Amino acid sequence: MANLKSLAKDTAIYGLSSIVGRFLNYLLVPLYTQTMSAESGGYGVITHMYALTALILVLLTFGMETTFFRFANKGGEDPRRVFSTALIGVSSASVLFAVAVMLFITPVSQFLGYADHPTYVSAMALTVAIDAVRAIPFVYLRQQKKALKFAALQLLNIAINITLNLVYYLLLGGHDPGYAFYINLVSSAVITLCLYRELMGIRAGFDRQLMRRMLAYSWPIVILGIAGILNQVADKILFPFLYSGSDMQMQLGIYGGTVKIAMIMAMITQAFRYAYEPFVFGKSRDKDNDEVQASAMKYFLIFTLLAFLCVVGFIDIIKYLIAPDYWEGLRVVPIVMAAEIMMGIYFNLSFWYKLEDKTFWGAVFSGIGCTVLIAINVIFVPRYGYIACAWAGFSGYAVAMTLSYLVSLRYHPIAYPVRSILLYVGLTLLFFAGMTYGRTCLPQWASIAVNALLIMAFVACILRRDLPLSSILRRKSGKSGQ
Repeated sequence: MANLKSLAKDTAIYGLSSIVGRFLNYLLVPLYTQTMSAESGGYGVITHMYALTALILVLLTFGMETTFFRFANKGGEDPRRVFSTALIGVSSASVLFAVAVMLFITPVSQFLGYADHPTYVSAMALTVAIDAVRAIPFVYLRQQKKALKFAALQLLNIAINITLNLVYYLLLGGHDPGYAFYINLVSSAVITLCLYRELMGIRAGFDRQLMRRMLAYSWPIVILGIAGILNQVADKILFPFLYSGSDMQMQLGIYGGTVKIAMIMAMITQAFRYAYEPFVFGKSRDKDNDEVQASAMKYFLIFTLLAFLCVVGFIDIIKYLIAPDYWEGLRVVPIVMAAEIMMGIYFNLSFWYKLEDKTFWGAVFSGIGCTVLIAINVIFVPRYGYIACAWAGFSGYAVAMTLSYLVSLRYHPIAYPVRSILLYVGLTLLFFAGMTYGRTCLPQWASIAVNALLIMAFVACILRRDLPLSSILRRKSGKSGQ
């Protein structure tokens, strides 16, 4: 229980920076959608460019975040030497990438469809290179359990970004989507300077033999990461090449805007990952590690399902985060949220092969899931548009999650509370069906009221089965009486 409390504490800190930060970033969604109409396609440009940079970031970091945790916690390895080697390796790759893009900016911009706006591409290339470099100091903060500094810098980054966006798009009345990229570059550069002390860890030098061993461990993680990020952004990258309608940028903007509403699930899974990864690797030699993973899986799923019901139940209120001309895309929100839940489950399941040093399996699972996603996009997007993108992501995560679980039963079986998990999943599906039906046959105010009652019933089930208040209060009173 003490271990779970430690995990919960770190998750709360990381979650605060993640959830508050993402919420503040949500302020940019109504800002962008109000200043850039769906018809203009401006938000489609932003959606497309950020999808590309997410993929490039995975390539430039080449799995060094997870690899750093693994080697820093290995006996006989010097964590400072591991950090320095990873930082020099990622920094070298990032500089080469930025220089290559600048040298070939014209053909690169033409290929991406931004021949008239090459500065969009150059700004984002520099930004992603900087972000790749600073990813290693950030992972070092997590390994050193400096959650507060991590959270403070993340929030500062978002504060700078939002402030500059408000100045340009609101006070100055700007409409150019390119300024979102220029502002991002500025905020990334400032935060990297704030990591000066951690960046000085580069003085520990570069160990070639160590890097070879780290790369041998990380290359399957890179494939896993590529497949994983493609599961999140391939639809947005491929959409301009698959959808032939003249309203392509508008449709992509609508999809990108409504998907943002579903990203509350990404906040939860990201906060969980930030705390859980160093926690599990640090406990890898403890006898109760499997038991802790099983309990963490259950509680992760309980609270993500609760978040799912909250978003679906109050979607008629939450939708005001985006402009009305984007509302037609709200139908993808439940699908994308369900996909994010499965991604979180898959992340939890992934530790069996990471701890067993069998990261090859991760590449296999994610590769197959990614193949499913791309195939569904290629086959169905030309006919059904962005709704096919949402179902493609759902299917890709479902396949990867299922395969990881089935193979883990042979190599590293963990006694997950499957019966309890299925109970909550079934209850969620039942309540979701009720909410969906209520929206079609009840007045909006009545539908929201019924949804609130259903959410309270779900919370009551949690409190009765897994967080009984009476036992918690007895435990607290017992401690106070000692």
